[in-house]
Amino acid sequence: MVIDLRSDTVTQPSEGMRDAIAHAPVGDDVYGDDPTVNALESRVAAMFGKEAAVFTPTG
Repeated sequence: MVIDLRSDTVTQPSEGMRDAIAHAPVGDDVYGDDPTVNALESRVAAMFGKEAAVFTPTG
């Protein structure tokens, strides 16, 4: 197995990753309908002892 961390554009997802992507529950995070984002925000809020958190990706 070769692991290439130069960029996410040179790697290919494994079969398990493709399966996870295909079966992931999704929703519109702008309206609070994405269960994955909701879980991440809840976890981060709990980690910092806060009432709520917001996930803002940048790059």
